Amino acid sequence: MKKTISILLIDDHPVVRSGYRRLLESTLDMRVVAEAENGEIGYQLYLEHQPNVTILDLNMPGIGGLETIRRIKAQDPTARILVFSMLNNAAIAQRSLKAGAIGFISKQSGIGEMIQAVRQVNSGEIYIESEFAASTAVNTTLKDTCDNPLDRLTNREFQIFKLIAEGNSSAQIAEQLTISPKTVGVHHVNLMRKLQLQNTTQLIRMAIGQHVI
Repeated sequence: MKKTISILLIDDHPVVRSGYRRLLESTLDMRVVAEAENGEIGYQLYLEHQPNVTILDLNMPGIGGLETIRRIKAQDPTARILVFSMLNNAAIAQRSLKAGAIGFISKQSGIGEMIQAVRQVNSGEIYIESEFAASTAVNTTLKDTCDNPLDRLTNREFQIFKLIAEGNSSAQIAEQLTISPKTVGVHHVNLMRKLQLQNTTQLIRMAIGQHVI
């Protein structure tokens, strides 16, 4: 008999969590032991339950998915984390792996791919959705010989960089991340300085060039 895989789900949409719980537990060898609506709660639940696999979204209010990964890995370097996200491109996948995840799939992937990803991540193996795995491998190889300017950003700065590139105002970003517009402004200034950018047009061009949007 297969050993049951215990799972922590972290996503700010209860309908998404409920749907994935039903699908995962229908396999009989997977059990969702806890659910969280944001990274802060997810981090505490990880410490409490020590699940075999943590499945989380990146785009959440509060500390966000990348910072949640970093905090969990800081406490438990053996944590097995699978990212499932609407942000389905190689740059985001690469950033997730750098933060400490060992799996990445998009929310558009089928349940079969989700189950396969959970089992592979549970075994300690890296799983990247086939649609952009090759691109991620290429980008990782290039990182060995080229400086990727986005690596200079903290996880929060990268999050704000992407939201600015998508056309969000400071007020909209503050609302999405549950931080003050002043804090958004500080991060904006810092990331522009680190990336040596002069204006939003240059920021958008870089985001497109790095396949962030």
